[in-house]
Amino acid sequence: MGSGLFKPRVHPDLRDVFSKMSFGDKIGFLFIHAFDKRNLWHKMPVPIGLLYLNTRRTLLEKYNLLAVGSSHGALFDPKEFPYRTGDGKYNDHHNAEAGSQYTFFGRNMKPVDQQDELMSPDPFVVATKLLARGEYKDAEKQFNILAAAWVQFMVHDWMDHMEDTKQIEITAPKEVANECPLKSSKFYATKEQPTNSDGIKTGYYNVRTAWWDGSAVYGNNEKEAKKIRTYVGGKLVIGDDGLLLHEENGVPLSGDVRNGWVGVSILQALFVKEHNAVCDAIKEEHPKLSDEELYRYAKLVTSAVIAKIHTVDWTVEPLKTKTMGAAMRANWYGLLGKKIKDTFGHIGGTALGGLVGLKKPINHGVPYSLTEEFTSVYRMHSLIPSTLKLRDPTGQPAASNSPPYLEDIDIGELVGLKGEDQLSKIGFDKQTLSMGYQACGALELWNYPSFFRDLIPQNLDGTNRSDRIDLAALVVYRDRERSVPRYNEFRRRLLLIPIKSWEDLTSDKDAIEAIRAIYGDDVGKLDLLVGLMAEKKIKGFAISETAFNIFILMASRRLEADRFITSNFNEKTYTKKGMQWVKTTEGLRDVINRHYPEITANWMKSSSAFSVWDADY
Repeated sequence: MGSGLFKPRVHPDLRDVFSKMSFGDKIGFLFIHAFDKRNLWHKMPVPIGLLYLNTRRTLLEKYNLLAVGSSHGALFDPKEFPYRTGDGKYNDHHNAEAGSQYTFFGRNMKPVDQQDELMSPDPFVVATKLLARGEYKDAEKQFNILAAAWVQFMVHDWMDHMEDTKQIEITAPKEVANECPLKSSKFYATKEQPTNSDGIKTGYYNVRTAWWDGSAVYGNNEKEAKKIRTYVGGKLVIGDDGLLLHEENGVPLSGDVRNGWVGVSILQALFVKEHNAVCDAIKEEHPKLSDEELYRYAKLVTSAVIAKIHTVDWTVEPLKTKTMGAAMRANWYGLLGKKIKDTFGHIGGTALGGLVGLKKPINHGVPYSLTEEFTSVYRMHSLIPSTLKLRDPTGQPAASNSPPYLEDIDIGELVGLKGEDQLSKIGFDKQTLSMGYQACGALELWNYPSFFRDLIPQNLDGTNRSDRIDLAALVVYRDRERSVPRYNEFRRRLLLIPIKSWEDLTSDKDAIEAIRAIYGDDVGKLDLLVGLMAEKKIKGFAISETAFNIFILMASRRLEADRFITSNFNEKTYTKKGMQWVKTTEGLRDVINRHYPEITANWMKSSSAFSVWDADY
């Protein structure tokens, strides 16, 4: 097909990439592009919406997965490693290192060097004038603080950049200094590494394992894992109060302890209990299994439960539409649905049978990793409210049949080591109930929590650092430092139509005026995070469509590239009881109910634990 024939139908900024596509890809692109030009796909009936999403995902898999570093690794026999290793090695049997700790972040698009633009516009100015929280805005009944905590729980599973020893200091300019909690912010540069390979010449190491392997609970290597094991019956350490135990310096005993808060801590504790319950269930079925065997089976099961909850439960809450509900269930179960899959196993290809249980993993010719762009779109700090409305699970219901309100707590006091101390006084039940009943923040401009602008960062071992940081300014800097394209180019690279003016981005006149004051009329300079927060949302979406396109690609990749969720997702690898455990868990509500049935029975009216709990859906 000659690209000239269809040139008028393709946006000028996308004609170059279109001209280089194969015949079949051009047909697929023209299909999705027609919907994009009219902003229509999400308004279509579910089958058409699913066809659009599948077509877009197919194109993204071809054009938006770039290897960083060598694509060749050591071969191994997967039969020698029928379990998840501590550091994520030995998953891809063609490449033993893929997805493991201290391997490169990949890319969804070629890097754009911004070394000359690191301070343009000044990150403090962007943070103060466009991100800093003014009047707090919440997400209403869409989803709750548990959902916000889950995001960071997942980030602790997936990604964290290796830092250099070089310290950088940025200083607030006079024009905003009086409005900044900190006048300067010191932090370590991201450590840039040569890839010693063709293509992208430098990259950054991930100090966490990139697989969906429960790293937030189990740690990112065997040394971290050993600290939290009891070495009895495969179990992990947990306090009698259902909360994490702590070292003498106050650092919690858990897999990944850097830069946490109580929301992450309670989820780590909950899944320790889940792991231990799985150990008991499998031991009952196989009483002769050793401690090591029980631990390995329980880690497999618990990690799969976490992956399933994120896929079929969490993801549909910020993307609350019928199409996305169907799409995420199709990722796990396929279009044939749960009943067919649970009865007959995986049937057909990825569409009919889903990604889980495939005969072999799929990596689309690019070794599995998480990406720089994936990191960028998961910057969702605005989900955290300013205060937590503490509620009493033991009190009599209020007039609205909700648990009685006790007091407001500044969430800044629930962050880091001081948060751990507060949680020991609040307790699991009260903290979880309170987070369940309260909506999280909206992902919009002027909604970035103030306590994150004067934050004590932590080392990998969970101990506090001496220099405080302005996280809002830092994340703007990080995207530039790591050569992530700015907003408009980011859209272009995702085959999305770029904006021509601020009016294409948002209809909010105050936002347009504020953005123009910082960036002038140069839409190409708009920082990615600002664009993601300012972008007009699809009805039912709490996140931007731009960020969603990275989700389309990477949400599927996390499942289909992992042999423990594809070819080794079976009773031989998980045990019969383990497979049954995963099959019968449909959401976080099931996990909470398993360990705290009185909470779900008395207080959770919503079908999902991530919806505001008094929402009757």
